[in-house]
Amino acid sequence: MSPQRLAGLPAGRRGKYAVLLLWLALLVAAGPLAVKLGEVQDNSTLGALPAGAESSRAVQRAETAFPGSRHPLAIAVYVRDTGLTPADRARVDADRAAFATYADGGAVSPPVAAADGRALLLSLPVSLDDERRADAVGALKDRLADGAPPGLRTALTGEAAAEHDVFDAFSGMDGALLLATALTVALLLLVTYRSPVLWLIPLVAVAVANQLAGAVVYLLARHAGLAVDFQSQTILTVLVFGVGVDYALLLIARYREELRRHADRHADRHAAMAVALRRSAGAVCASAATVAVGLLCLLAADLPATRGLGPVGAVGIAAALLAMTTLLPAVLVLCGRWLFWPFVPRYTPGADTRDRAADHGVWRRMAGLVAGRPRAVWLGTAAALAALTLGIGNLGLGLPDDESFTTEVGSVAGQRLIAAHYPGGSAAPAEILAAAGTADRVVAAARAVPGVAEVGAPERSADGRWVRVPAVLAGAPDSDAARDTVTRLRAAVHAVPDARALVGGRTATVLDEERTVNRDNRVVIPLVLAVVLVILVLLLRSLVAPLLLMASVVLSYAAAMGAAGLVLDAMGHPRLFVGVPLQAFLFLVALGVDYTIFLMTRAREEVARIGHRPGVLRALTVTGGVITSAGVVLAATFGALLVLPLVPSVQMGVIVALGILLDTLLVRSLLIPALTLDLGTRTWWPGRLARRSPQPAPAEPALART
Repeated sequence: MSPQRLAGLPAGRRGKYAVLLLWLALLVAAGPLAVKLGEVQDNSTLGALPAGAESSRAVQRAETAFPGSRHPLAIAVYVRDTGLTPADRARVDADRAAFATYADGGAVSPPVAAADGRALLLSLPVSLDDERRADAVGALKDRLADGAPPGLRTALTGEAAAEHDVFDAFSGMDGALLLATALTVALLLLVTYRSPVLWLIPLVAVAVANQLAGAVVYLLARHAGLAVDFQSQTILTVLVFGVGVDYALLLIARYREELRRHADRHADRHAAMAVALRRSAGAVCASAATVAVGLLCLLAADLPATRGLGPVGAVGIAAALLAMTTLLPAVLVLCGRWLFWPFVPRYTPGADTRDRAADHGVWRRMAGLVAGRPRAVWLGTAAALAALTLGIGNLGLGLPDDESFTTEVGSVAGQRLIAAHYPGGSAAPAEILAAAGTADRVVAAARAVPGVAEVGAPERSADGRWVRVPAVLAGAPDSDAARDTVTRLRAAVHAVPDARALVGGRTATVLDEERTVNRDNRVVIPLVLAVVLVILVLLLRSLVAPLLLMASVVLSYAAAMGAAGLVLDAMGHPRLFVGVPLQAFLFLVALGVDYTIFLMTRAREEVARIGHRPGVLRALTVTGGVITSAGVVLAATFGALLVLPLVPSVQMGVIVALGILLDTLLVRSLLIPALTLDLGTRTWWPGRLARRSPQPAPAEPALART
């Protein structure tokens, strides 16, 4: 069954009841599953790397050679700026004894004193079990905060504490994000429709779609091994609400238009909805396909967190499409025209022959501006977008650990205390794993590397085959200097004959993460562009128009990154998390091209009826209001990410929201229509519309003079 025929089912006088009953059954089944989505959330993928990365191979070797050694560390820091007192040292000794209860195996390191006599460190491994580890870290934090001598500063840092801080920061954030998103969408719908009732219908439909998406993702995670983390779950909510409301706005605008052509009788609203669905199904399905297939391109990424985002997002897009093309129209038809009160669309005799552009005063004037000097308009718009790209210079790549949160957390405070009193890499030394027979040569090679502050004694594995050597770096674990040191360290130990040396640790992981992301950028970005281009070619049956749209989207992405550079620099978050540029590119290409799809599919429809120039202008006029509303809603839903306390989420929200606004207000409103007019019918080459003789509509000259 074609998408048009399938979408027409909710418009039937009996079909709407069947659709509503089906959705009621789906909601009853999906609701209990959706609330369990958090149970299958696995956040280990957020910091994971491909198995082939050297740091991953180092972890695998360490787990085999030194069983139980990979437990996350918690590091307690004690600092007194005037120098530690006997009371402080007594407190550290008491804490060490108490910490043994929470250490895996009861092993707590002896206190490590700073050279300046002002700080001490205690480190202990904690459980690999998530629940037990969370309880242990919570108890350690409570112990440090309880009864410390006046003037003694304490903090808990290390991998285990950082993980705990992330989960603490996001505790309850799912509900806060959902509430912020729903309230934002509700407010914008209320402003758009100026109706006390109509805004509620798409909001309810998209909420149902969100429940369905959550249930499907839960089932796939539980039974098909789909990886879900809090990042992908967050993006799922934003996508379903943003994209779902976009489709609702487009459908309702078409439905309102058709109601004016159908008499105020019961059967005629069904006919109006059938026409609205038939005429909008192509654009909506093409939009959903573009976004979903674009998201699935992330399966080609090597970084697990990026790869897992693709299928989760695609499920959300599919759920939004299904709800907006079946549930929403069924409810609209069931309720009738009164939903639009106080601006109820009434039957207007002669609406089929009347110039519809006359109902859109603001966008009629916008079309007149574009029609007057199209070349000057598109050149000026392109120049403005190009100027915005200069802001990219404000951005950097590589988010330091101590800048990952929007608020101060204990693990970050602890890192800063350690950095002030110990070599920068003390909290996270590099770890060299090598053949036992080469231990002395490996240690000598490591000590000769510039940037290595200290090399510890080799620890031999139980089977005698391997040694593990800690190497403290002079730079902070996530600094450029530390990454350069690890690169030199790897080269040095790899050169030791028969050592089979591997270098792991926090800094090595950061370095491998950066290399993996660079590889993903080279692979995924061209793949996304190629897939979207193919969809546009099939949809518009042209080669020229899709190439123009793709060029405009790439320019818009660069402009969005530049604008975000200015905003994020002002917010104090200019250093991007390494995965943000690729994910933002995907969202902006797949979502940004939506609005030009809506415009160009309507333009193609109008061009076939009245000719190229008047068809393009009429498409811009009649779609301008609804597409602008859709863009503002989608930008606002991504803007809701700013309520989250993690800087990468804030960066993603700013970049995507700005990019969508640029696509909506400049690219789709000015650049594409003006460029299309300047090129003329060549826009549609080699399709049949490129060979069509111009047939100006009577309304076009008046439109051009506006």
